[in-house]
Amino acid sequence: MTELYEKSLRKLELDNVLAQLADCANSEDGKDRCRALLPLDDAEEIRLLQQQTTAACGMIVRKGAPGFHELKPVAASLERADRGGCLTPVELLRIAGVLRCIRNVKAYYSEDGEPTVLDVYFQELSPNRYLEEKITNSILSEEEIADAASSELADIRRHMRIQSAKVKDSLQKIISSPSFSKYLRDPIITLRGDRYVVPVKSEYKSEIPGLVHDVSSTGSTFFIEPMSAVNANNALRELLIREKKEIERILAALSAEAASFREGICHSYEMLVQLDCIFARARLSHKMDGMEPEIRTNASLELVRARHPLIDRKKVVPVSLRLGSDFDTLIITGPNTGGKTVTLKTIGLLTLMAECGLHIPADHGSAISVFRQVLADIGDEQSIEQSLSTFSAHMKNIVDIVADCDRDTLVLFDELGAGTDPAEGAALANALIEFCRQCGSRVAATTHYAELKLYAMRTEGVMNASCEFDVETLRPTYRLLIGIPGKSNAFAISRRLGLPEPIIDKAKSLVNENDRNFEDVLNQLEQQRQQMEAAKLEAERLRQETEQMKEKSEAYYAEIKREREKAVRAARAEAQSIIDDARRTSNEVADELKQLRKQLRENADVQGSNAKQTELRRRLNEAEDRLAGHDDAPKSRPQAARAIRVGDTVELVRFGTRASVLAINKDGSYLLQAGIMKVTAQPDEVYLIEETKQQAKKIIERSQRAFRSAGASTELDLRGMSADEAIATLDIFLDNAMMANLASVRIIHGKGTGVLRKAVQDELKRNRCVKRYRLGVYGEGEDGVTIAELA
Repeated sequence: MTELYEKSLRKLELDNVLAQLADCANSEDGKDRCRALLPLDDAEEIRLLQQQTTAACGMIVRKGAPGFHELKPVAASLERADRGGCLTPVELLRIAGVLRCIRNVKAYYSEDGEPTVLDVYFQELSPNRYLEEKITNSILSEEEIADAASSELADIRRHMRIQSAKVKDSLQKIISSPSFSKYLRDPIITLRGDRYVVPVKSEYKSEIPGLVHDVSSTGSTFFIEPMSAVNANNALRELLIREKKEIERILAALSAEAASFREGICHSYEMLVQLDCIFARARLSHKMDGMEPEIRTNASLELVRARHPLIDRKKVVPVSLRLGSDFDTLIITGPNTGGKTVTLKTIGLLTLMAECGLHIPADHGSAISVFRQVLADIGDEQSIEQSLSTFSAHMKNIVDIVADCDRDTLVLFDELGAGTDPAEGAALANALIEFCRQCGSRVAATTHYAELKLYAMRTEGVMNASCEFDVETLRPTYRLLIGIPGKSNAFAISRRLGLPEPIIDKAKSLVNENDRNFEDVLNQLEQQRQQMEAAKLEAERLRQETEQMKEKSEAYYAEIKREREKAVRAARAEAQSIIDDARRTSNEVADELKQLRKQLRENADVQGSNAKQTELRRRLNEAEDRLAGHDDAPKSRPQAARAIRVGDTVELVRFGTRASVLAINKDGSYLLQAGIMKVTAQPDEVYLIEETKQQAKKIIERSQRAFRSAGASTELDLRGMSADEAIATLDIFLDNAMMANLASVRIIHGKGTGVLRKAVQDELKRNRCVKRYRLGVYGEGEDGVTIAELA
């Protein structure tokens, strides 16, 4: 990477974006790698990085991000252990933390079965639960080794506790003795140099024979180890030395074991650092509301509602632009503080971010092309030390840019040609842009020169763009408009800032007439464009309203259609039900006729009954065929399944009134009882009412009586029933049991597949009458019964 390219990266503030990326990483090595990211110029590698970022974003959305907080550098420690060195508890705990991180991240991956481009990193992880637990079980903290680290250490510490108790007992006798109490500063036992001592007043130091280990800062207290405790303290000291040697042996053994797994740990650590960087890119993408751009290689880019990532999201105004498709050079004009430089930086910075594998803050449909380098001349680099003016500083950068640009270069010029004579600056800017175009570079430049606006209008492959300015409020809107040159609006801005009107009028009179006419044309074009924009927005609003009305109409029509089909299906089902009832009645009649055939001997009667049966079946089949073929035909009453008999209920068709048949007259008419009136009706004036519902009601009443009778006892047998039948029966049984004040009941459901048992126990769980329930034990029916205790 050239010095000029590095300088351009700083001007475009890629380092600030990478600093934000580093903040999203967990480990120190991950943060360092994020800060060291550089743009790539290989399209396939960039696409892979983008896919990795997208995959990590998806995993974060589904189940959160894995943790890398315990990822600490361990390579140096493992290398020292591999050479035979003994690691400290801190280093070993750091290795255990890395192993724990490896295990957790591996488990995080194994929970997800969807293949991604990140699988290769997760699959390379090698957890080592054995070494991790051995270290954590042996080392409790940075300063404490566990007794369980070895049996020898546990034995030593057991003896140390015993010996310590002996020393304290001997010293306790001294400090508790009335004869010695006046010699002591305080009746306590303390430690000096791992030896137990007592504090003695300086004037009585000779009264207690022993070894002096320390003196207070004032000299008033001597810490003396009485002679009676010397041997015990010596024994304790020996145990302390043995403990230290055993701890050193344990640490050496753990270090050697860690060294034996050095290669696997280092490789897994490297995978974790890379995953930390990838998930940091995903976190930054969520933070910026980024997306994966299309990666092109044809030197064309397209940004849809792109936002500069370093500007507050609440304040930044999105810009949409393209470059390299139908034109290779973009000339951006407009007023100062209108957003020209921000637009230029957005183009360059988003290109660099994409080449680093970062998602860009833009809408879907955005595309970035791969450039070997992005060269930018942005900002004022006036230098007093080098005696460079603003123009000279710009020109020095430009000289380096034109010397290095080619067809794989994106060139960004800010205020090209500024800082010198306007005529010469405009001519120089024109020549520079044309030179870069001939080299094959893609160029975006900002300017105030009218000559460059005309150059863009007259030159194929060069496009004007402007940062919109609201002439009503005299404020920039920061919107970028492709294809329209912008006005500098110097006079309008000066007027808004309070410049006296006579000065502005004088300035206008000094402007060249051609320039004045050109600015007027631009002003008219801008007004027309804003009017067309408003008309377009209104047309779009009307189109959306029309679409909404169309959607509502289609939904309403669909709902009507569904209701109509539902009504047709209901009518068909009702008619089919009537036919099925009639067919059942016909079958019953046929069964009766068969019984009569056995009893009758005269062939004529049998043949007559068969004829009647055949005629009845023919009529039923015709009715069913009419139903199937004419769903929309007007409905009529189905043919009665049998002749009207005394006691039947019929309907007077003309009046819609029901009546009972009292008698059948000789002429075929019927004597009916309708309320308190008796009437006579002809056969075509009445219609037989089938009492199927009453029959069903009687069946249900019989079943309920059976259920109630079943619930009178303490036992209910549900075997052979379906789940629904069993639940209905069980509810009535429990109600009757509660009314009878039974304490418990026995429900027999059998073993079988367990479906009935589960349905019964689910119902018992919901029922308020049941205090608790259990399966039967040996002698009660075991799993085939459930015993329920009632509340």
